[in-house]
Amino acid sequence: MVFKRLLGSLGLGGPTVDTVLDPGPARPGGSLSGQVRLKGGDADFEIEHITLELVARVEAEHEGGESEGTVTFDRFVVGGGFRLAAGEERTVPFSATLPWETPISELYGQPLGIVLGVRTELGVAGARDKGDLDQLTVTPLPVQEAILEALGQLGFGFRSADLEYGRISGTGQQLPFYQEIEITPAPAYASRVNEIELTFLATPGGMEVVLEADKRGGFLSEGRDAVTRFTVAHDGVEHQDWTALVDGWIRRLVESRPAYGSPAGYAPEGHYAHGEHHDEGHRSGPGMGTAVAAGAAGLAVGVVGGMVAAEVVDEVGDFFEGDEEEDEG
Repeated sequence: MVFKRLLGSLGLGGPTVDTVLDPGPARPGGSLSGQVRLKGGDADFEIEHITLELVARVEAEHEGGESEGTVTFDRFVVGGGFRLAAGEERTVPFSATLPWETPISELYGQPLGIVLGVRTELGVAGARDKGDLDQLTVTPLPVQEAILEALGQLGFGFRSADLEYGRISGTGQQLPFYQEIEITPAPAYASRVNEIELTFLATPGGMEVVLEADKRGGFLSEGRDAVTRFTVAHDGVEHQDWTALVDGWIRRLVESRPAYGSPAGYAPEGHYAHGEHHDEGHRSGPGMGTAVAAGAAGLAVGVVGGMVAAEVVDEVGDFFEGDEEEDEG
């Protein structure tokens, strides 16, 4: 067995830790399970706590431009309060619930360029040491998958996805960042829209769908953004005509008047009926991200060639390697 990280602050002879997630991707609001495997060092150590942190690579917009950083968006204490003897091997199983707003990092087996991780923190001898960092893969909820499939059936394509630091005004957003999925317009809307940005804000009771259109300007008018929101339920997904419903959303978005939302901030509202809309609110920054492509069957079809997929894998690898180097430094 190879233990990934020697706890740096404890030096040589300290315990080692390896967190192993159970096979298969997780879903927003679903279970995250696995094992934390410890191996004792040259002496006995008191393990005060074992904490898992959910981290994400997030983009932030500021006066000087844009930058990227790591944001911790949840923490779980999964064990502790025991003595780890010298050379002892111990396994601590865990099961935790992901936040409902956890971003989607994979769609039908294809990475979207969203980088999520699970970091293990060990509290030993009055000190905290961040050890193992593992990649976290999250796939869509059934209702999210149905909406993405409907967009694909309508002829929209997948351009990119990223995480933006900030809040969408007029929503019940809980995390300090939101996922932005950029899609190219279907042929029927290509003359009126440059792109559409999609955000899912899930809760146990349903999900807000935020759509923003970058509208093209006319001969005597400038282009502008339009924002609209809809709320859908988690149940009854298989009984809904999602293609017709989503097409109605897009038509309402494209034909909407300019939205005058309040400044970006946290403004929770009440629940909406299935499919109800509300034209208000705006985002706190534009989207970037790693390009992921669409195919004839819609947004769920793989990545163009092998180059883009390789770029996504490289970005994920660079993130985790860079994080470990920073910790070690």
